[in-house]
Amino acid sequence: MLTKNQFDVLTCIADTQKELSQRNISNKTNLSVGTVNKTIIELVDLGFLKDKTITQDGLNALEPYRVKKAIIIAAGLGSRLIPITLNTPKPLIRVKGKRILENTLEALTENGIEEIYLVRGYLAKQFDELLYKYPNIKFIENEIYNEANNISSVYLAREFLGNCYILEADLLVYNKKIIKKYQYCTNYLTVPVKETNDWCFYLKGKYVNKMTIGGKNCYKMAGISYWTENDGKQLAKDVEKLFNSPGGKERYWDQVPLEFFIDNYKVAVTTCCEDDIVEIDTFNELKQIDKTYDV
Repeated sequence: MLTKNQFDVLTCIADTQKELSQRNISNKTNLSVGTVNKTIIELVDLGFLKDKTITQDGLNALEPYRVKKAIIIAAGLGSRLIPITLNTPKPLIRVKGKRILENTLEALTENGIEEIYLVRGYLAKQFDELLYKYPNIKFIENEIYNEANNISSVYLAREFLGNCYILEADLLVYNKKIIKKYQYCTNYLTVPVKETNDWCFYLKGKYVNKMTIGGKNCYKMAGISYWTENDGKQLAKDVEKLFNSPGGKERYWDQVPLEFFIDNYKVAVTTCCEDDIVEIDTFNELKQIDKTYDV
C-alpha cells in the first residue's frame, strides 16, 4: 500500500504528460520540496519511478486506487428552475449550447470511468438521449422521486456503492480536472469559504466531524464525493437502515455518513475553487450565465 505522500507524488507524475521539477510537484501536491524529494527517492527505490517518469510497476501500484464506477443522481424535479424544467430535466438543460451533465460525463469518460449508473425519475425517458454519445450508461429507475428525498436514489443504487464517485447531475463542471482517475481515500469535493448559506463541513484533524447548513470558515459541499470499496459497502448498509427507518425517506443521503452514522466513517475533503464547479439553483442564475434565456 502506498503512503499518502507516495500516492500524491505518483499520481501527479502519472497525470502530467511532461517532465516535472520537484518545485512543480510541490506546487501541485501542496507538499514541501523536501517532502517531495524524500518521496521521489522512496518511489525510485521501490521501482515505481525511473528517470523522472513512472514505470509499469508504478502504474501497477496505482491500480488499486483507480476509480471504477460513478453513480449520478438525476431523479429530482428541479423545481427552482421552473419554467425551464417544466419540459426538460435540469441536468439536460443546455447552457451555452451544452447540456449541464455533459462536462461531467466527459470528465468521467476521459478518466476511464465507464461503469456509469444514472438514477433517473422526473421526465426519465429524456435521459435516453445521452445513450447516443454514452451507450455505457446504465439507468436506475427511481419511481418514488416525488415522494422521497435524494436518499432514495442512493438507496436504489446501493448494490453498486464502493470504489465509486457519487455525483449530483445538475453540476456545471467548468474544470474537468476535478474528476480524478485515482483516489486514495473516501472524500468530498469542497470549496473553502469564509461564509456560506449552503451545506458545509467542519473538520476535526483531517476528517469531517460536522455537517451544517450555513457556516463560517468552513468547507462548502460541491456535490461530488468518492467512496472506497469498504466505505461503499458500509454506506450501502447504513443507507438501507436509515431509508427504512421512520422518517428516513425524507433525509438527504449525505446525512447517512455525516450525521446518523458518522462514527462508521473517516471522510476527508478535497478542495477546489469556486470557478471550477457551479450549481445553477434558480432561473435567474441560469439567465446570468447564459444570456439566451434572458428574453
